[in-house]
Amino acid sequence: MIVRQIWTDNSFRNFNYLIACTETGEALAIDPLEYQQCLDVAAGEGWQITQILNTHEHHDHIGGNAGMVAATNAKILAHAGAKGRIPDIDRGLAAGDVIKVGNTVELECLDTPGHTMSHICLLSHADQPALFCGDTLFNAGAGHCKGGGHPDSLYTTFASQLAKLPDDTLIYPGHDYILNNLNFTLDREPDNQRAMALKDEVENQANCALVTTLALEKEINTFFRLHSLTVIARLREAFPDLPENPGEKMIFLKLRELRNEW
Repeated sequence: MIVRQIWTDNSFRNFNYLIACTETGEALAIDPLEYQQCLDVAAGEGWQITQILNTHEHHDHIGGNAGMVAATNAKILAHAGAKGRIPDIDRGLAAGDVIKVGNTVELECLDTPGHTMSHICLLSHADQPALFCGDTLFNAGAGHCKGGGHPDSLYTTFASQLAKLPDDTLIYPGHDYILNNLNFTLDREPDNQRAMALKDEVENQANCALVTTLALEKEINTFFRLHSLTVIARLREAFPDLPENPGEKMIFLKLRELRNEW
């Protein structure tokens, strides 16, 4: 499996992705908003884009579908529940469905509601797993729920699915928000030395994205750090009525509430 992460350099700070089969050159495009950039990369590699996967229905993830289909006749794959919000879906997906790309690539569909209620992440079946997570999980952050999602569902997705993936899983999000997210982590957990060091590393990077692992996310991502005494203490400053021993879900929801206005 070959993965090309395409930095779009647009105002949304999108990442688009191409996943290609090493034997056939067939490729899957994930959320190809900037479809011409994706087409140019595919042409340079000699790949043929045969499928489009939309992680969810927001315009900055489906806005390139029509142009991509016109150029390649690729089939559109998306959550079955997004029919009516994503035009011209050819294959509606559910949890556990497998997407094949050529002869060598298999991607498992995870049903990951929260950012929207019809959101998909893709998990690769490879020697080192990889998660293409759209706007559910960002580097050092989590998706907001203001565009048709719900924070309760986002918490459940994190706790029951994402946190249980192998620690060496590579994380490929839909946007580059890492610096701002690290600033939020350090605002919530100023003694997080790993986040502080990573911020120094990425602060001066230019269009050269860091690919994290789930293990690193558990060190730097506030939404995985629900047992941190510092996180809880800082949260109590913002929410004085927080119980003495708040549960993980309450901590997650309060963090998401703070992040909405931060």
